[in-house]
Amino acid sequence: MPEQNDNNHRLFLLDAYALIYRSYFAFIKNPRFNSKGLNTSTMMGFVNSLEMLLNKENPTHIAVVFDVHAPTFRHEMYAEYKGTRDEMPEDIRTAIPWVRKIIEAYNIPILEKEGFEADDVIGTLAKRAEKEGYKTYMMTPDKDYAQLVSENIFMYKPGRAGNDVEVWGVEEVKKKFEIERPEQVIDILGLMGDSSDNIPGCPGIGPKTAMKLISTYHSVDGIYEHIDELKGKQKENLVNFEEQVRLSRKLVEIIQNVPVEFDEKALTKDEANIEELRNIYNELEFRALAQKLGAPTQKAEPSFEQGTLFGGSEGSEQVVRKDLVNLENTPHNYFLVENAMQRASLRAELSVQEEFCFDTETTGLDTHTAELVCLSFAFKKGEAYCVTLPTKREDAQKIVEEFRLIFEDENVRKIGQNIKYDILMLKHYNVEVKGPIYDTMIAHYLIQPELRHNLDYLCETYLGYQKVETEALIGKKGKKQQSMRQVPVEKLKDYACEDADLTLQLKLAIDPELDKTGVRSVFEEIEMPLIPVLADMEMAGVTLNTKELDIFADKLREQLITLEKDIKDLAGEDFNVSSPKQLGPILFEKLNIVNKARKTKTKQYSTAEDVLSKLVDKHPIVPKILEFRGLKKLLSTYVEALPQLVNSRTGKIHTSYNQAIAATGRLSSTNPNLQNIPIRDEEGREIRKAFTASDENHVFLSADYSQIELRIMAALSKDENLLEAFNNKQDIHSTTASKIYKVALNEVTSDMRRKAKTANFGIIYGISAFGLSERLNISRTEAKELIDGYFENFSRVKEFMDESINVARDHGYVETIKGRRRYLKDINSANAVVRGVAERNAINAPIQGSAADIIKLAMINIWNALNEQKLQAKMILQVHDELNFDVPKNELDQVKEIVKQQMEHAVEIGLPLTVEMDAGVNWMEAH
Repeated sequence: MPEQNDNNHRLFLLDAYALIYRSYFAFIKNPRFNSKGLNTSTMMGFVNSLEMLLNKENPTHIAVVFDVHAPTFRHEMYAEYKGTRDEMPEDIRTAIPWVRKIIEAYNIPILEKEGFEADDVIGTLAKRAEKEGYKTYMMTPDKDYAQLVSENIFMYKPGRAGNDVEVWGVEEVKKKFEIERPEQVIDILGLMGDSSDNIPGCPGIGPKTAMKLISTYHSVDGIYEHIDELKGKQKENLVNFEEQVRLSRKLVEIIQNVPVEFDEKALTKDEANIEELRNIYNELEFRALAQKLGAPTQKAEPSFEQGTLFGGSEGSEQVVRKDLVNLENTPHNYFLVENAMQRASLRAELSVQEEFCFDTETTGLDTHTAELVCLSFAFKKGEAYCVTLPTKREDAQKIVEEFRLIFEDENVRKIGQNIKYDILMLKHYNVEVKGPIYDTMIAHYLIQPELRHNLDYLCETYLGYQKVETEALIGKKGKKQQSMRQVPVEKLKDYACEDADLTLQLKLAIDPELDKTGVRSVFEEIEMPLIPVLADMEMAGVTLNTKELDIFADKLREQLITLEKDIKDLAGEDFNVSSPKQLGPILFEKLNIVNKARKTKTKQYSTAEDVLSKLVDKHPIVPKILEFRGLKKLLSTYVEALPQLVNSRTGKIHTSYNQAIAATGRLSSTNPNLQNIPIRDEEGREIRKAFTASDENHVFLSADYSQIELRIMAALSKDENLLEAFNNKQDIHSTTASKIYKVALNEVTSDMRRKAKTANFGIIYGISAFGLSERLNISRTEAKELIDGYFENFSRVKEFMDESINVARDHGYVETIKGRRRYLKDINSANAVVRGVAERNAINAPIQGSAADIIKLAMINIWNALNEQKLQAKMILQVHDELNFDVPKNELDQVKEIVKQQMEHAVEIGLPLTVEMDAGVNWMEAH
């Protein structure tokens, strides 16, 4: 960490664009958006870095340095300088004014100088500050700054998460680059060049060779003084490209004489402008950051007018955003329903409605343990009713029973936000919700799958309304958080009625968007009919044989003890096998498994799985360590954890299926995640053995689509070779290997098939040669040959991929077989990295999304068939392409026929959908 010898002379200089780009790309897979659709990832990442620095280091002096978008002296030296750099991502361009506003609100000076880059300004100020007795920390992830490091100048490299920071002083730079002094970094960079800045360097010389040459000859000049000591192509390139190398060295050198003044007073850290920061955070919807700043010191004028959707009087106090209204300044009629006469009147009103919205307030989030506190209903904008329920379960049950006919009326549409939760709560009170349902959360998910779908967000986006937050009623999570039962009844009424009222209004606002975006059929034919199916599955739960897991746990613990002893014997000493800090030196110093080992940002040897998996053939200790870690994770994550998740009321494990998380349309499973039970190795399969049929009169039935995504790719691409293989029921991976390696089917080896299988599934995800080489642990050349061979033999697949990208470019989205859309706003980005992510999604989304649609339709049809035939069998698990059932033995043949028929014919895609099915006493036997 930075030295603290003189707390009055510590200057931090931040490289603005380096931190901005880092912030943006940190969120590229899961970007943040506010309710106006603004991508706020860059702003959030920058603020997090800045807050970390201010809180952790409390600098006495600080500045943020920007590049100026104008030619610099380097462009005069070399016209092609930065000529190959990708365009700035559009979302970064939009974010920069916001970042500057944030910096200004912190009262941190912004520095920039036309004709020079930020690193030149930072280098000049750092050296001048050093002369004035300052310790300077250059906050940047850019390695080029290492050349400036001295006894009083440090690189302050932010990590990817949290407070992870790496500080480079003189010793760290010397060790990192294997040099005698930091200035030699200039020579290394000049030799190796920099493709991102289009600095040519010397052909054939990369980082390792450059470091070795400078370590030996000390400088570029030293290399040319001893050029005759070098040989072969290396010498030839250095001679032929000497002028280019010397130019590159000049280009990478950070100059230290920029005409900027070192003004101590101007650089002194001042207090932030809290009001301005709060306004910015509120506009960006950084609520947690805004709340940290405390309540506003003055009233904010509302920005609405009478006659809008939510009217109100001027002068009302706004505590978060000026452009939002809330319960206090919105006309509403919310009623408390407390006695039998009032309930009867409400039931009479509800019974004549075509649709109504309802919501439940409960004592907790787990439907299998929570109790109902109240029911709320709305069928007219601005009006809602709260039915309070007694604390005693049996008394509450009687009141809920009064509303049975209302909920079970199949002619009335029920509206809700995350309505599956409310349906499940009523199931626990023996009341079914029947008839058409409408979930505003899922409607918005189909319209904008990449955004948030919670009620607060939707109200702000569509209604311009800030609803009462749950935490305002019951407090934040923790020991002091109270139950909804403890909330005063008037506050409970307002909160519950507001939820129902707003959800009703959201339905009216969102519904037309289903038609505009073309997803009405997906909503009405897939997602809404699926809700009662999932509710039944969650209600049913899965039986877990905890005794089986206890036996397996003992077995694993014995294996771990044996493995730990073997590892220590191979290491030749006693140590903590679970400690990467102790393991690293043993592997890479004592056993010397590799010449040069990768280190983490905390300067420890990396013993991560991806590192060790490439070293399994280097020493027998490595596979044992990987096995030890795998078994330990298996033990803690599943074998010991799952029994703790058995519900005390039902005696089963109940997962929760999420329809509105994965942008592709896939279901996800949480609390616990039962889609992630390992199956690849023998130990993992043992866990499935503990998932059993409900009793001795039932069997566990498992049905799994065979290679459904590859079949969909074949159907969409219409590739003749793929279609022929599937129609002739050939093993697709062996067929692929046969064609790629140009051998007969009976000559395909297991290794060929393994590589072809990885290529088959990798192609769906737009895998690159680099990605395939990493996954298969083969050279990039071989990986490229595999991919080239694949496209040579399955040429229509490549054409389909290109067509998918073109469709996305033309329309901004791609669609599944059933019309589900995945929006790809970055598909035309000028930045290659950003565009590449969108292109891979353009290829994958129609395939993975179609698979999701198909199994969802199969689930709906199977559920309907089981109910129509009044069978007792229950669907209990969905794991991506697999469905699992608890089936009475006397119904097995009938259920098998239903499952096979409905899964194989859920959607006709032009080639067979094949289902593999088996039954047993547990999941392992049935799989």
